[in-house]
Amino acid sequence: MAQNTYDAIVIGSGISGGMAAKELTEKGLKTLMLERGRNIEHIKDYVNANKAPWELPHRGGKTQQMIKDYPVLGRDYTLNESNLEYWVNEKESPYTEVKPFDWFRGYHVGGRSLMWGRQSYRWSDYDFEANAKDGIAVDWPIRYKDLAPWYSHAEKFAGISGNRDGLPQLPDGDFMPPMEMNVVEKDVAARIKAKFKNRHMVIGRTANITKPHHNRVNCQYRNKCWLGCPFGAYFSTQSATLPAAVATGNLTLRPFSIVTKILYDKDTKKAKGVEVLDAETNKTYEYYAKVIFLNASALNSAWVLMNSATDIWPEGLGSSSGELGHNVMDHHFRAGAHGTMPGYEDKYVFGRRANGIYVPRFRNLFGDKRDYIRGFGYQGSASREGWSRDIAEMNIGGDLKDALSEPGAWTMGITGFGEILPYHDNRIFLDKDKKDKWGLPVLSMDATIRENERKMRVDMMQDAKEMLEAAGLQNVNTYNNDYAMGGGIHEMGTARMGRDPKTSVLNQHNQVWDAPNVYVTDGACMTSAACQNPSLTYLALTARAVDHAVGEMKKQNI
Repeated sequence: MAQNTYDAIVIGSGISGGMAAKELTEKGLKTLMLERGRNIEHIKDYVNANKAPWELPHRGGKTQQMIKDYPVLGRDYTLNESNLEYWVNEKESPYTEVKPFDWFRGYHVGGRSLMWGRQSYRWSDYDFEANAKDGIAVDWPIRYKDLAPWYSHAEKFAGISGNRDGLPQLPDGDFMPPMEMNVVEKDVAARIKAKFKNRHMVIGRTANITKPHHNRVNCQYRNKCWLGCPFGAYFSTQSATLPAAVATGNLTLRPFSIVTKILYDKDTKKAKGVEVLDAETNKTYEYYAKVIFLNASALNSAWVLMNSATDIWPEGLGSSSGELGHNVMDHHFRAGAHGTMPGYEDKYVFGRRANGIYVPRFRNLFGDKRDYIRGFGYQGSASREGWSRDIAEMNIGGDLKDALSEPGAWTMGITGFGEILPYHDNRIFLDKDKKDKWGLPVLSMDATIRENERKMRVDMMQDAKEMLEAAGLQNVNTYNNDYAMGGGIHEMGTARMGRDPKTSVLNQHNQVWDAPNVYVTDGACMTSAACQNPSLTYLALTARAVDHAVGEMKKQNI
C-alpha cells in the first residue's frame, strides 16, 4: 500500500471522529485520522489536571490580556487560564458574524471531547418523528429502533453512568451504576414527582465511569474534567477511542493537518481522497482512500464540503440540494430559576460530583399543548454556599472569618435547554473576503432564534420557578440571560440527513448523496435538534455508519 493511500480517512479527532477511527480500525481497515491542530497525549499533556487553584498564577481566572486575545471565549465561562491551551487561537482562526454567534472550538487531537459536559442521553421517537408530525423541515430518515442497538454499543464502550428511569421520552440505556443525588436534590425530586404529573427529576446520565472500565479508572469526584482526566474516568478520544484504535495496529494519526477539500472523481462519481495543508510547513499533500468519514464538527465539516467546490457543484460537494450550510441549530439556554432551601444545616456533600440532575422534557408531550412546538429539559444541582458568598452583616474582621469557616445555606438552580427548530435561513457560508492564518476563507454565521424559541423561554423560566417553589425552595428568582446561537456548544444541522436528495445532504446511512463513499456523522448530519445533549447520538450514528460502510465496501458498492 502506498504511503499516502489508506482504506479509510477520518477527518477530525473529536467525539465522532475518534469513534469512527476506533470502529474502522477494529474492522480491519488501515485508517488515517487527520487533525488540524496539535497532538495532546493522554495524561502527559494534562498539565493542569493535578494542580490546586493556588498553583495557578491567577487562581484559574482570566487576565485583561486574555480578554483582549480571546474576545469570543470571553463571552462565557469558557475563558480561564486553567485550560486556555485547549481552546482555539481566535486570531489565527477567526470567523465573521452577520448575527451574533458564539463559537467555542478546540483544534487539537481529541477536540472538544476533552472539554465537553459529558451529559449523555438517548433520543426517542418523539424526537425522530417530530419534523414529520409538525410538518416542518424534512423527516428524519431513521427512527429510534434503527439507532437503539447502536446506542447500546456506544454506551457499553464509552461507559455511561445513569439510572434506568422508565421514561418514554428519555429511553433507558446500558448504564453503569448511577452517581447519587445529594440530600436536597433527593427531596426536591420526590416533591416534584408528588406534585406534578409527567415531571421527573433524575440524576444526570454522564460519560463518567463509576467502576473500572477498559483500563480506565472510575471517577474520583474531583470535578476537574475539562482539564483532562489522568484517571481516564470520562469518555474522550484520548482515554477511550484512540487507545482502542491504536491497539489494532491499523491507525495512522497525523496532527497539524488541515483538510482543505475532499477530492472528487467525476468518472467514478465518488471521492478519491483529500487535500491537506500542513499547518506547520504550509506544504500541501494528498491522501487517498476508499471511504472518507467527515467528522470535523458541524460547522467545520460544512466548511470542508463547501470548500470542496468543483465545476459540477460550485457551492461545494453535497450542495446539489441547496441545503448545505443551512438549518443551523443549537440548544438555547441561560433561562431558568434558582432559590434557597431552608433547613439541612447538618447535611453536606461528599466529594465534588462531576454531574448534576436532569429534568426531561414534559412540554408538548402526553396531552400538554403550548403556543409553541417542541420543548426543553433542565440541568442543574443543589449545593451549599462556600467561602466566597456575600454576608452583608459581616463584611470585615473576625466575625466574617468565623462565618465563612462554615458552609452557607443550601441553594439550587435549574437551567433550561430548549430545542431550536431547523430554519432553512439559519445558515453559514464561506466569507471569501476574510482569510485565516493559512489563507483559507473563513465561515460567516447568519443564524438566530425565532418566536418559537422566545415563547419557549418564558416557560423555561416560569416552569422552573413553579417546580422549585413547589419543592419548598424560598426566594426563588427567574432569569433570562442573553443567548446567541452557538452558545450551547451543540452546533447541528449544516448537512442534514433526509429521505430525498433534493432536500437533504445525506441519506439514511449518513452518506453524502453526491458522493456515497463520504460519510458525515458529527453534528452536521442532524435533521432536528431535540432538547437532549446530542453527543451520544453522534457516537451511535457513527458506529452505525461505519458498519454500513464496511458492508458496502465488501459488496464493492463503494
